[in-house]
Amino acid sequence: MTTNFLDISYLKDGNERQKSAYQILINNQIFQKLAPFDPILTGTIPISIDIETSDLDIICYWKSNVDFIISLQKHFEKERDFKCRTAIIDDQETIIANFCKDEFEIEIFGQNIPSLHQNAYRHMLIEHQILKEKGEQFREEIINLKLNGMKTEPAFAKLLNLKGNPYEALLNYYV
Repeated sequence: MTTNFLDISYLKDGNERQKSAYQILINNQIFQKLAPFDPILTGTIPISIDIETSDLDIICYWKSNVDFIISLQKHFEKERDFKCRTAIIDDQETIIANFCKDEFEIEIFGQNIPSLHQNAYRHMLIEHQILKEKGEQFREEIINLKLNGMKTEPAFAKLLNLKGNPYEALLNYYV
């Protein structure tokens, strides 16, 4: 069965952390608040390679950076530890908001790139496919590397013997 990562309801049937993430996202209407910006939950939690410090990564597509920032402030600025900043990532203007909700830190990452084409989503799909092909021992090795301080894409690159920039190498990995 293929997971539809565009609909967070798959989290309801997942592990305990996924179920908890689902409840937080639903109870706080986070995806409804972000709906105009095509939100997708990405990162390690959807594909079960998260560790205790993993956050909920939500990517968004904005056409107007001003409208996106206004929406983030309107909906989330009262949340614990809220901060919003802009950065240039992969030569793209990026707006990043962080805040805490219950036991999770939430990071909302927006670019003027359709969500389906953003690197975070592409990485997650590739990583998910690799995990399906390589099995549980590989998943445990990824988690162990992460527990020892390695980021996700470098962990995959190490175990797959990918050379160069791990973020780019993973995007070019044939699955």
